[in-house]
Amino acid sequence: QVQLAESGGGLVQAGDSLRLSCAVSGRSIRTYAMGWFRQSPGKDREFVAAISSSGASTGVADSVTGRFTISRDNAENAVYLQMYGLKPEDTAVYYCAASTSYSGVYRQDRLNYWGQGTQVTVSS
Repeated sequence: QVQLAESGGGLVQAGDSLRLSCAVSGRSIRTYAMGWFRQSPGKDREFVAAISSSGASTGVADSVTGRFTISRDNAENAVYLQMYGLKPEDTAVYYCAASTSYSGVYRQDRLNYWGQGTQVTVSS
């Protein structure tokens, strides 16, 4: 059984940094593209960042460009989201997901596995 477990969220002040981790168990992530998504109360889930299976290709949403970076360690079976310059509007539950398609991560389809999420709250 494949399980994704996010960690690293918390309550921070505007301008602070956080590093989210997504630990995967039950299957190697080497063949999966991975993504980070977030959802705030009353809002649709939105794409945040994507990384290809090899890590050679990455992308982030316009709203976090220049502040968030995604990385992965296939040997550790983990994916990370480094967040700098956090803003109150970044407050959300952050989820990681695995997909067999890199482009699918951007489209939020063909997402095979999801984590339970970690709360990030940014105070002004």
